[in-house]
Amino acid sequence: MRAIISRRYNGIVNIQTQINAEFERAEQARARGNDGQARVCARRAAGIAAREYFARHGRAVRTPSAYDVLGLLADEPLLSPELKQSAAYLTLRVNEEFNLPVDVDLIAEARKLCEKLLK
Repeated sequence: MRAIISRRYNGIVNIQTQINAEFERAEQARARGNDGQARVCARRAAGIAAREYFARHGRAVRTPSAYDVLGLLADEPLLSPELKQSAAYLTLRVNEEFNLPVDVDLIAEARKLCEKLLK
């Protein structure tokens, strides 16, 4: 039993380490003025948490794309409307000027999503 708990704890720590690394890269990209890279990193962080959420609920996700996993999450019936909206924000496409169609902080939305999904 301890071995199972230990593996699970180590898995969660590893997932959190990956997520933290993505958020660090996102913040660094934002500080350099590279909003595109910041969006990508925020999506990857949220995608890691979304995969873990689906795994905890017994659903295997076969796509390697964080964007696709977030799309699945936006349609997840068990999630609150607030979390579905965060996932939807993270799947928004930029316009021709590389801007989002709404004024939203994707890093903050990704952080909120990660925090709630990994509880």
